Amino acid sequence: MRPPETNVPPGGLVALLVDAGGVVRQCTDTVRELTGRDREEVVGRPMDELVAAPPGFAEWAGDGGSREFGAAVRDAGGHRVDVDVAMVPLPQSDAVPYLFLLVPASHALRHRQGRALVRALLTQERVGLVLRDAAPDGNCSTVNPGFFGLPASGQGGPSRLVLSDVLVAKDAEVIDGRLREVLRTGEPLVDFEHAARRRGGTADQWVSVSAFRLNDAAGQPAGVAALFVDVTEQFAARRRLTLLHAAANRLGESLDVTRNAEELVAVLVPGFADHACADVSDTVLRSGETSRMEPGMKLRRAAVASADGTWPAEIYQLGDELRVRDLESDALGSVGTMVVPDLAALSDELPVDAERMRLLFPASATSALFVPLMARGHILGVLGLWRGAGRQPYSATDVPLIEEIASRAALSLDNARRYARERDTVETLQRSLLPAPDTRTSAAETAGLYAPASTPAGTGGSWYDVVRLSGVRIALVAGKVVGHGMHAAAAMGRLRSAVQTLADLDLPPAELLTHLDDLVKRLGEGDRSEGRPLAGSLYGATCLYATYDPVTGECHMASAGHPGPVLVRRHSATVSDPVVRPGPRLGRGAEPFDPVELTLQPGDVLVLHSGPPVGVAPEDTPDLGHLHGSALAAARDDTPLSRLAERLLRDLNREPRQEDLALLLTRVGRVPPDRTAYWQLQADPEQASRARELTARQLAEWGLDEMAFGTELIISELVTNAIRYAGGPIGLRMVKDDRLVCEVSDPSQAQPHLRRARTSDEGGRGLFLIAQLADRWGSRYTLDGKTIWTEQTYPSGLG
Repeated sequence: MRPPETNVPPGGLVALLVDAGGVVRQCTDTVRELTGRDREEVVGRPMDELVAAPPGFAEWAGDGGSREFGAAVRDAGGHRVDVDVAMVPLPQSDAVPYLFLLVPASHALRHRQGRALVRALLTQERVGLVLRDAAPDGNCSTVNPGFFGLPASGQGGPSRLVLSDVLVAKDAEVIDGRLREVLRTGEPLVDFEHAARRRGGTADQWVSVSAFRLNDAAGQPAGVAALFVDVTEQFAARRRLTLLHAAANRLGESLDVTRNAEELVAVLVPGFADHACADVSDTVLRSGETSRMEPGMKLRRAAVASADGTWPAEIYQLGDELRVRDLESDALGSVGTMVVPDLAALSDELPVDAERMRLLFPASATSALFVPLMARGHILGVLGLWRGAGRQPYSATDVPLIEEIASRAALSLDNARRYARERDTVETLQRSLLPAPDTRTSAAETAGLYAPASTPAGTGGSWYDVVRLSGVRIALVAGKVVGHGMHAAAAMGRLRSAVQTLADLDLPPAELLTHLDDLVKRLGEGDRSEGRPLAGSLYGATCLYATYDPVTGECHMASAGHPGPVLVRRHSATVSDPVVRPGPRLGRGAEPFDPVELTLQPGDVLVLHSGPPVGVAPEDTPDLGHLHGSALAAARDDTPLSRLAERLLRDLNREPRQEDLALLLTRVGRVPPDRTAYWQLQADPEQASRARELTARQLAEWGLDEMAFGTELIISELVTNAIRYAGGPIGLRMVKDDRLVCEVSDPSQAQPHLRRARTSDEGGRGLFLIAQLADRWGSRYTLDGKTIWTEQTYPSGLG
C-alpha cells in the first residue's frame, strides 16, 4: 500500500515501515533527499543495507519498545549521513510491526522540539488539543485526556471522546458549534472564550479556544484542530474588575434608595450570583437611620434579580416585609459577611425551623452569601446572594470582592437616604408655606397642587396662593422664585408674605405688582454679591396676580414675567390662554405692568400655573397637555376640583420634569342676585335716613332683623361721611355671603383714618364706632374713587 504523498522539504522527515525480518516494506519519497536513492530502491531491501551505525537492524529495533537515539545511514555514494531516529512499535500490525522516523541531524533539534510540543500538548493540564473530525454528526473529537481530567488511553495516547461526554451539554454545544463553523467556512477561530464546565463538577472553568481547519491531500476539509487554553484565573480576575467597574459606574448615579438597590442586584446577576436581593431597613426607606442590626428590625425586600428572569416563588417576594431574628442579628452583627458554602449542611446545623429556611433560601440554591450593608456607622440592610448547582460554591475567597461592592452600594444607599431626608425637609417647608390646597367660597372653588422636579435639586420656588379680599372678592396668585432647595423655599415664603401684605391694601393688579417690584428692588440691594443675586434672593422672581369679583364677574390680572393662566369656558371643548402681556420680572425693569380685564361666567375654569410659558404646544410639553386636559374636565361638569387635582398630580409624577410645578385650578362662581342689593344715593344729608331704611328693609328680607341696629349705625355713618367729605353719587351695596358685607362708594380718593376723639370733640367717633361694630373694615381705591367696606359675622343660627 502506497503511503499518501507528502510535501516534506529536502532533508526533512523520512518514515520507514519495517517488518519483523528487518525488510523495508514502505517508505516516504523523502528518502531520496536523505540518501539519494529512490523509494523503489529502498522498499523490499533489508534495513541493514541502509544502516551505518549502530551496525544492524537488530540494534535499531532494540527490545521492541519505543525509543529515540542517534544513528547514521549510508547514501547512494556510500557516504555516512548522521540522523536522529525515533522507533515506534506498531503492535496492532503483525505485517509491519516497526515504524522508524529518520530526521537529518542538522534538523533534529527542530523536530525534537516539535515532538516535545506535541507531547506537552497531549499530557499537560492547562492546554488541551482537540482534533475534531468532519463526520456529519459532528460529535466525535480527539482530546488529550489530562486537560479534561480524564485518564489516558490504554496506549498512552489521546482519547477518542465526544465533547458533550466531558463538558456540560450547554457549554459543549456552544463550543462545538463554533468548531462546526470553522469546518464549514475555513475561517480560523482566535481566542474565543466560553465556559467549559466539566460534567458532574462544581467548579467554574473558562477556556480560550483557537481553531483552524485541516484539509486532506486533495484540499477537502478533513477536520478541525482546536487549542483549548484554561483561562479560569484570568477570567475570574477580569470578572472581578468588571464587577468593580460596573459597581463604580452604576451605583450612586441615582439619589433614590430603591433605585440604588435595584442597580446593586443588577450588577451582581448573573456574573456573581444566580439570585440576588437587597433587603433595606424600613426606617431607611422612610429616610430615617438605624445604628445596628437588632432582633425585630424590619426589613423590606426592595430589589430582586434572577439569572433566568424569574424570582423563586417559594421565598420572600419583592416588597415583602421580613423581621430579623436573634440568630440572624447575632451572625451578621458579630461576624459580618456570612458565607454558606453548603446549604444542605446548614439546615442540619442551625436551629432554624423549616418554614424560615424555605422563606430565606431558594429551593434551587446550593450556596449563599449574606452581606450587611453598612455606611457611616449605620446599618442600612442586608444583601443576599445565592448560587445553584453547576456553579462553584461561595467561599471565603469571594468575601473581599463582595464586601467592596457592598461598601460602595451602602454608601450610595446612605447618600440617597440623606438626600431623601433633606428633600423631604425642603418639601415639607415648601408645602407648609403654601395655602390650604382646597377652598370653597361664593367666589370660587379652588384646588392647588405642587409637583417637585425629578432632578436632584427637587423642590424649587414655584408657588400659588388664594387671598380673600374685601367684600366677597378673591385674589388668585401664582409665582416662581429663581433657584432650588431650601433657599428657594424660604424666598418663596418671603415673596408670598409680601404679596399678601400688599393684597390687604386692595390695590389693582398692575399697581400691586408695581409696589411689589419696588419692594424686590429694595430687598435686592442686600441680596446681591458682586452684582449677582445671592441664594434665596427675590431678584428675577415672577408673579401673576388676578382678582375676581363674584358679584359682577369681573376678573382683572397683570403679570410680572409670569405665563398667563389657562381659561376654559363652561361646557366648552376648547382651551384659551387669556391675552396677558407679561411685564419684566420683579426687580429687573421699570416698565409698567399691563392690566387685563375679563368677564367670567359661573362654571368657567381658570388655571394658574408656574410654567411652561404660553405659546408652547401641549403636545410638546407634557405638563401643559395634562393641565389642559384637567381644565377641560373641570369645565364639563361639577366634578370636585380636589379629585381632578389628585388625578393630575399622579399624571405629572409619572413623567420626568426638570423644574417643579405649582398649579391652582379655579372654578369661578357668582353670588346669586337675591343675595345682593345695590342703591345709588345723592349727596344729600337726608339720604342718610333713607340709607338706614333701605338697610333695615333688606335685612328683614334676608331674615337678619337681629343685625339691623348695628348695621344701620354702620351704614348711616359711612353714608354721612361720604356726603360730608366726598360728594355724590354715592353707592351702597350689601352682600349676603358667609358674612354680611356692606360697601359704600364715593368719588373721593381721600383715605379715611381712624382716630380716638377727645371728650370735648364734637366729631371723629364715626370710624371708631364702625371698628367696634364690624369684624373687619377697610377701604380700597377704584377708578372712580374709593370704597369703604365692612364685614360682620352672623349671630348664631342666622346666615
